[in-house]
Amino acid sequence: MTDYLSLRRDLHAHPQTAGNERYAHDLILKHLQGLHPDKVYTHVGGWGFVAVWGRDPQAPTIAFRADTDALPIGHRCGHDGHTTVLLRLAELIDEEFSIHNSQFSILLLWQPAEETGEGARAVLESGILQQYNIQSIYALHNLPGYPLGTVVLCPETFAAASTGVVYRLDGRETHASTPELGLNPGLAVAEIVRRFDEFNGRGGDFRQSTLICVRLGEPAFGTSAGHAEVMFTLRAFSNKAMECLLAEANAVVDEVAGRHGLQVGRSLVEPFRATENHASCVEKIRAAAAAVPLKVQEQQLPNRWSEDFAEYLLHFQGAMFGLGSGEGQPELHHPDYDFPDALIEPAARLFFRLTQVG
Repeated sequence: MTDYLSLRRDLHAHPQTAGNERYAHDLILKHLQGLHPDKVYTHVGGWGFVAVWGRDPQAPTIAFRADTDALPIGHRCGHDGHTTVLLRLAELIDEEFSIHNSQFSILLLWQPAEETGEGARAVLESGILQQYNIQSIYALHNLPGYPLGTVVLCPETFAAASTGVVYRLDGRETHASTPELGLNPGLAVAEIVRRFDEFNGRGGDFRQSTLICVRLGEPAFGTSAGHAEVMFTLRAFSNKAMECLLAEANAVVDEVAGRHGLQVGRSLVEPFRATENHASCVEKIRAAAAAVPLKVQEQQLPNRWSEDFAEYLLHFQGAMFGLGSGEGQPELHHPDYDFPDALIEPAARLFFRLTQVG
């Protein structure tokens, strides 16, 4: 068996950010050359990779996805571990798949650019997944704060919808001695910031608005500001709630800007859908965990962060689940975070069990 601990640490030592995952892509290719998938696709959606066991694209197919990109501070989210889990799964499939390969196919997807929310859409746009009769698709994310190896289930939403929003407010500069002759967006910005803070905790469903950045005018003390940008991150626990929140946010900006005589421009940055699980697939994860066996824990609320695995769930039935990476583990994206090697084997075994139940 491959030394997967060394392999994971090799990936950890060579982090590459979204859109630059060449090292992971080539490592996956090299590893799979020692195995026997029936079909391999390279450079999927950029530096993505797909391997398929099964020769009939019309056969029922179960798919598994891992993410390969790192943060600018390195592999501090565990994608190196997720990638390695799928490589170990590939080995398990290679050992066992011939027993039942006439009945269904298994597709493994190593996806780039998860952190920016671009990778899943790029993979779907490649059209490769649509060539297969995918009955279900699964993914995991390690979760600090839970006991090591505990399967964490969210029957409905696993991770929140979110998007960055940038509003540009255009007025008119004038001399600082005669501000009444211009259109300074400062007061409008202040009102928008206050009004957006009111989104937090209002209504029955979770909604969140986080102020990210404000840019107003220039450091020219003879000129009254005429332009501003104000940026927020919006979050909600369902796609419907996110649509309502964004519509309400846009209406607030339009109303405030209109009263101040300002023109409005807007754009979205890194939009993520909510990762809304299919209940039947969550139950299959529960059954597979019992067979490994691994302990199962229900998560009462979705994770506030976002995952672009949500894009696949708009096209295929499936589910994402958590795998505890330790109660004392630093949080995701913390400089001291590192994926626990002890999760590689049980996670791969759980995925393999899903090929038998899901």
